[in-house]
Amino acid sequence: MEIFKTARIYNFMGKKVPLLAVSTILVILSLVSLYTKGLNFGIDFAGGTVIQVKYEKEAPIQQIRETLKETKFSNAIISKFGSDEEIVIRVTGTTTSLGGDIGEEMKSILSQTGNFEVRRVDMVGAKVGDELTKKGLTALLLSFVGILIYVAFRFDWKFAFVSILSLLHDVVIAIGAVSFAQIEVNLDVLAAILTLLGYSLNDTIIIFDRIRERVQISKENDLDELINESVSRTLPRTTLTALTVFFTVFTLYAFGGEIIHGFAFTMLVGVIFGTYSSIFVASALLVPLKFSVANYRAKEAEKVLIAKEKAKNRAMFEQGRVW
Repeated sequence: MEIFKTARIYNFMGKKVPLLAVSTILVILSLVSLYTKGLNFGIDFAGGTVIQVKYEKEAPIQQIRETLKETKFSNAIISKFGSDEEIVIRVTGTTTSLGGDIGEEMKSILSQTGNFEVRRVDMVGAKVGDELTKKGLTALLLSFVGILIYVAFRFDWKFAFVSILSLLHDVVIAIGAVSFAQIEVNLDVLAAILTLLGYSLNDTIIIFDRIRERVQISKENDLDELINESVSRTLPRTTLTALTVFFTVFTLYAFGGEIIHGFAFTMLVGVIFGTYSSIFVASALLVPLKFSVANYRAKEAEKVLIAKEKAKNRAMFEQGRVW
């Protein structure tokens, strides 16, 4: 299947200034959303209780609110859960006062609101929520550190720095979208963010690998031209991979139900902007960092000479010849 002609070179770098400007604006808007709206932390991080209830008919949300006002669940947040018949009742800040069989207690309190069944009760204590928050942030930090070390070792520190900037670009925009849409942030959303790190890095590494290859075998000294050629030659693979993941995640978003909604939404935003950053942002950031094609070729040539010298010395040693 061929979407783009591999022989054609597209001028991506000719549009790097407006595209980097768009990325900057998106990052700023995401940060503004995080500052003004914040994140809608679920019970995984904030602690609390979630009770999922399904009615035989449309759930009387207003009546449920009025009923719960007179109980210890007065601070509960009630919202629909995928259909008009199903709701979730969220009570933040789980305490010992919410002990016992919450499901049976809720059945008793809401008995006058209609026929229903309690389908799920999840409780997370405040200490557990704090622990999950710390571990989640630690996982993100270790991911970035590991990526930085890996890319710096395999390529060059400038490639590593650009990779981290590109990943931060994707993560900030994805989290900004979650904040703007007020998606509940739970472990599923964190899993989506970590998945996006790997997805976006994989696309970026493939393009960087092609840039390194073109620098070594081409006589071209213009970095913009080398990037254009490298990105153009990986474009069919990048596009097909992105579309495959996009349609899979979109199916989950459309038909997977409310439980997986947060994960699918985060992945959708991440796949779109992860692909966008791999093509338009990551490589373009090498230009302001003053990446030198000549210096990189010289370093690679020196590595080849050192490797040949080591191979020669090893062969002489194996043959019993010593200087």
